Amino acid sequence: MKEYLQKYLTLRKHNFNVALKKAKNRKMCYIFLAPYAILFTMFFVFPVVASIYYSFTYYNILEPPRFIGLQNYISLVLQDDIFLIGVKNTLMIALITGPLGYILSFLFAWLINELPRWIRSIAVIVFYAPSIAGNCYVIFSVFFRGDAYGYVNAFLMSIGLIDAPKLWLIDPTYMLPICMVVILWMSMGSGFLSFVAGLQGVDRSQFEAGYMDGIKNRWQELWYITLPSMKPMLMFGAVMTITSSFGVADVTMALCGYPSTDYAARTIVTHLFDYGYSRFEMGYACAIATILFLMMILCNKAIQSLLRRVGT
Repeated sequence: MKEYLQKYLTLRKHNFNVALKKAKNRKMCYIFLAPYAILFTMFFVFPVVASIYYSFTYYNILEPPRFIGLQNYISLVLQDDIFLIGVKNTLMIALITGPLGYILSFLFAWLINELPRWIRSIAVIVFYAPSIAGNCYVIFSVFFRGDAYGYVNAFLMSIGLIDAPKLWLIDPTYMLPICMVVILWMSMGSGFLSFVAGLQGVDRSQFEAGYMDGIKNRWQELWYITLPSMKPMLMFGAVMTITSSFGVADVTMALCGYPSTDYAARTIVTHLFDYGYSRFEMGYACAIATILFLMMILCNKAIQSLLRRVGT
């Protein structure tokens, strides 16, 4: 046992010395990277570390933080029923709109890639526009108005499917499904653009080599050539999809109100917003943010393991 431990320590020391020597030889690279590294640490790493620290405290902004251990997490899991509703809704949104939006983004990008150049440019703008149009999803509040002037109610009443207007954005039965439809409509974001760029960057000579090696149809071409050639774009799209699906709050708050009826459209981020900006219980809000951060990391690891199998 001692011998194995000694060999392990010797190997680690050797690797450290090699890495240190390489760093010294490339010090100019690190100097050029330093501004970005400093800004990234200040505005991303430090806030995450600070949030994890404050999650173990009682902190209301007006008073100094007071360490309370795991009390915030215990309260979240065992006492806060609304948080559990938010977790359930967030997971439903992430598991339904996340994979479906990811697949649709790639399929539309794949189909658009086959179009002539000028048509492709117009199609990309049309599909990408909803994700950058600000509060354009508010138009769905007009479609799903709870009176006869709402387009959906007016249409269903005109064909005789319903006798009276339905309160689409107030009835807990319909609120979350409608929000999912709107989220899917807005899902063609930066991940979609990365897929379009990745498809444009695939080397055409690989397809000729694939045909000589036995590729017989477009699906085999997609699985064995196209997808392996754009794994970085697939990973970027997955990260952006995870971030957007777990971070849903604006759509549910704008369409279903804040708070929504029976908390039927409550999400983790909405709960975080409630405690952080309405009640100013920052320690509790940081605990919510930490749990959300861990959920996103676990989901990201699962996606990475799946993407490694692409093309195998």
